[in-house]
Amino acid sequence: QVQLVESGGGLAQPGGSLTLSCVGSGFIFRNWPMGWYLQVPGREREWVASITASGKVLYIDPVKGRFTISRDNDKNTVILQMSQLKPEDTAVYYCKAMVREKPYWGQGTQVTVSS
Repeated sequence: QVQLVESGGGLAQPGGSLTLSCVGSGFIFRNWPMGWYLQVPGREREWVASITASGKVLYIDPVKGRFTISRDNDKNTVILQMSQLKPEDTAVYYCKAMVREKPYWGQGTQVTVSS
């Protein structure tokens, strides 16, 4: 079955960087779009960035110029490079795959930005 496993979260100082990774299995990774979402307590899960199978990327405005999404199809991995981190970036980050119009989610990884 489809599985997504995130890693790379942790604590960063404001202005610092973190890199999140998500490894997919159980599907032909290169064929499907991938995305990153975040969720803070009490709020809906929000889209952050996505990358199509062909490599086209999109970002929510607050992360443009700070976050970069990429994919390594040989390693079945989607990556979110986060820089110039702000306290408001603190959230649980989830990886999402849309496979045959069905969404699949990873378990999430906590990102905390604090001094």
